[in-house]
Amino acid sequence: MVRRHQTVAKRATNVSIRSDLLDAAREAGVNLSATLERALAEELARVKRARWREENRDAIAAYNDYVDEHGAFSDGVRSF
Repeated sequence: MVRRHQTVAKRATNVSIRSDLLDAAREAGVNLSATLERALAEELARVKRARWREENRDAIAAYNDYVDEHGAFSDGVRSF
């Protein structure tokens, strides 16, 4: 994974976090900014994947129907 975020400007923001989690994170030495950035990147990737699957649902279904009827293009060359 390319680490482009290292060159992107950062902005301060306010977030609300459960006090018990915040206390535990501070006690454990967790970097809140880095953890939030990582979690946001993962969540945005998940949303992007889900959106792509939804946008391409019909094409995927059509391809699966084709493969069910005609087989995969590699059926004649694979050894398994």
